[in-house]
Amino acid sequence: MTLDRFYPIFDRSDWLRRMLPLGVKLVQLRIKDQADEDVQREIAVSRDLCQQYGAVLVVNDHWQAALDLGCEWVHLGQEDLDEADLPAIRKAGLKLGVSTHDTDELERVLGMAPDYVALGPVYPTILKKMKWHRQGLPKVTEWKARLGGTPLVGIGGMSVERAAGVFEAGANIISVVTDITLNADPEARVRAWIKATR
Repeated sequence: MTLDRFYPIFDRSDWLRRMLPLGVKLVQLRIKDQADEDVQREIAVSRDLCQQYGAVLVVNDHWQAALDLGCEWVHLGQEDLDEADLPAIRKAGLKLGVSTHDTDELERVLGMAPDYVALGPVYPTILKKMKWHRQGLPKVTEWKARLGGTPLVGIGGMSVERAAGVFEAGANIISVVTDITLNADPEARVRAWIKATR
């Protein structure tokens, strides 16, 4: 299965309700600091919406809930990898995406045979405080050479205007957060992203 090249990340199912009808085909639900029952409900609603619109749902962090609710994809950050039961995830047939920020992290995840690897931040990002500064496009090219056929996701400081350069550098997929969620017209921005990536 080939993943879509445009990969927005949202923190609530309300966003999916707005954006999936526009043609989003790959989306991550990243919920932080919510009660377990709220997380379960949001994942279940998002799963059903993605099924309705023929989109792929990737659940960030909450791998057990994703497994329990019959989801197909989970995304784990480096800290999540420390605590996740990878054999259980693989046994259940869940597909796995992972975050990387430096060479040590890339080396760590290559042995896990992930279904995609995300590299970031490619550009400076305002989403969260990180000890890593911008990786830049040369790192995207280097990472892609290391990954071979495994899809590479570029994330961090992404904009429609930067998309072509990130793809040219070797990324297969671009993940976007604040360029949409902080935009004055998120729907128009999603349409622009879809046009730029298909």
